[in-house]
Amino acid sequence: MKFPVKLKYRGEVKARIYAPTKAHRIYRLYWRIAGNSRIKEFRTYAEAKQAGDRVVRDLVRNSPAAALTAGQAADAMTALELLQGFHQQTGRSISLKRAVADYVEAARQLNGRTLAEAVEGYLSTVATVKRKDLAEAVKEFCEARQSKAVAGPGKRPALSPVYVADTARQLREFAATFPGHAVCDLAKQHFTLFMGEHAQLSPKSRNHFRATFRLFLGWCVRNDLISRNHRLLEADALQPEPMDEAPIDFYRPDELRALLENCDSQMRPVIALQALAGLRLQEALRLDWREVFGIVGHIEISTSKSKTRQRRLVEICPALEQWLAPYLGMEGKVTSQTLDAYTWQFIQLRKKLKIPSRKNGLRHGFCSFHFALHSNENLTAAQAGNSPAMIHGHYKGLASINQIPR
Repeated sequence: MKFPVKLKYRGEVKARIYAPTKAHRIYRLYWRIAGNSRIKEFRTYAEAKQAGDRVVRDLVRNSPAAALTAGQAADAMTALELLQGFHQQTGRSISLKRAVADYVEAARQLNGRTLAEAVEGYLSTVATVKRKDLAEAVKEFCEARQSKAVAGPGKRPALSPVYVADTARQLREFAATFPGHAVCDLAKQHFTLFMGEHAQLSPKSRNHFRATFRLFLGWCVRNDLISRNHRLLEADALQPEPMDEAPIDFYRPDELRALLENCDSQMRPVIALQALAGLRLQEALRLDWREVFGIVGHIEISTSKSKTRQRRLVEICPALEQWLAPYLGMEGKVTSQTLDAYTWQFIQLRKKLKIPSRKNGLRHGFCSFHFALHSNENLTAAQAGNSPAMIHGHYKGLASINQIPR
C-alpha cells in the first residue's frame, strides 16, 4: 500500500492517511476545512480509514461536524450525554444549542461571577418566596395591625386607630391600582407609576405613602412574600421628599383668654392643658383627673398617656392652677369628648370668636412663651416632652416676655 493514502470524492482528494514513522508510530488522518488543517491520530489503519471515509462524507455534505477537533467532538458528546441524563431525571428536553446559549447569556450578565454563585444566591432568596395576590396580602397586613389599635381595659392601644385606618386606606388604594398582581411581581415602576398619579398631594402626604410602603414591604419580607434583597425601596419615586415646614404660629394671649372664657366646661381643661402646660392634644384627651391633681403642683403624664410613651411630670403654673381650680375633686376622664368631636367644636368656637386658625397653636404658644420666660431649652423640653434641640431650633425668639400679660 502506497502512503499517503488519498481519500477522494469524484476525483478530488478530500483527505489523506499518513503511515507511521519513526517520529510518529501511529496513523494520521489529515484534511482541511474552512481554510484550517485538521489532524486525527489512530493506532490502526482500519480505524483511520473508517474515520477518513466519515470525514469525506461530512465534507461532501458540508456537515459542520467535520470542522470539529477531536477534543471538541469529545466535549460535544459529553455535553449531549449530560443533557440526556437531565432529560431522564426531569423529563425536560433541552438542546445543546439552547443550553450553551443560556449559559453564555447568564455568564455575560453575571459579570465575572460564576453561575453556581448566582444559583446559590437565588435559592437563598427568591426561590423561597411564596406567591400571594397583592390585594390578599394587603388584607392580611391590615388585619394583623387592626388588633394593635384596640386597647385593653384601662390601657392604651399599641397603635393609633386613626393611623391604622390611614395606612389601610393607602394600601387598599395601591392594591386596587394593580389588580391581579402578586406581591413578588412588584417592580420599581409600579411605585413610580402610583406616586406619579399622586403628584397633586403635598410632599408630606406623599411621604406618608412612602412610610406606609416601607412598613408593608418589611412585613412582606418577614412573611416570605418578597426576597430580603428586593431593592424596591430604591425606586426614585419612593425617596422621601424635603418638606418646606410652615412657620410656627401660636394663639396670642388675648385670643387664648377669649377661647377659655367662651368654651364649655368639657373643652376648658383640654384647652388649658395644651396652652398652659404644653400637653399634646391627644395627651390631654387621654388624661384622668387623678393624674392632674394626684401630685401636688404637677400633672403626671404616664407612659400610657404620653405620645413618646415616656413618663414626665409637668409643672402647674399659677395661671393653669386658677383655670383648673373649679375641677378639684372631680374623678374619671378629664373629658368625654373624642378627638373628632373636640376638633369640630374647637373650630366652631374659633370661627365664632373670629380667631384665625393657628395649627397646633396652643402647644406652640406654651413652648414659645415658656422658652422666652426661662431661656432654658432643657427645662422647656422636659415640660413639653420634646428634645432640647427641637425647642432651640423651632421656638427660640418666637415670643418675648413683654408679650406676656402682667
